[in-house]
Amino acid sequence: MDFKLEKKEQYVYIETDATAFADDVPAAFEETARSLFREGYHSLIVNMQTVKSLDATGITTLKKVNYLCANDLGMLAIVTRDDDFIDLLEDLRIPDLTVLPTKEEAIDAIFMHSLENEFGAGDDDYDDEDYEGVSESKEP
Repeated sequence: MDFKLEKKEQYVYIETDATAFADDVPAAFEETARSLFREGYHSLIVNMQTVKSLDATGITTLKKVNYLCANDLGMLAIVTRDDDFIDLLEDLRIPDLTVLPTKEEAIDAIFMHSLENEFGAGDDDYDDEDYEGVSESKEP
């Protein structure tokens, strides 16, 4: 199974024309995703507009690739408008899996996620250590 790849600085857009994420498709997808991770990409947008079903291997592969993306502060975004397929994906309860109806919305989600990671990287949590030496003044 061949996937159409569109590599950008922040993400890779992957398009498939498969009608089922089953049989040899999940293995080919995982191999493609792993090679992209080795190239330094951590956010993937997968156009699954034509996909109508998943098998057990497909589910496992989506969970694995989603975990690998999230583990490297990236994200996996699935693009589909098929309500039944969206329901199927939501029933899987894959943490942090993003399902959106258009490529543009998925691109926006990737950029927002990157910004959140950049701003969240700083030390914005205050601990007791931050307040050492500060005493409360009480007025009589």
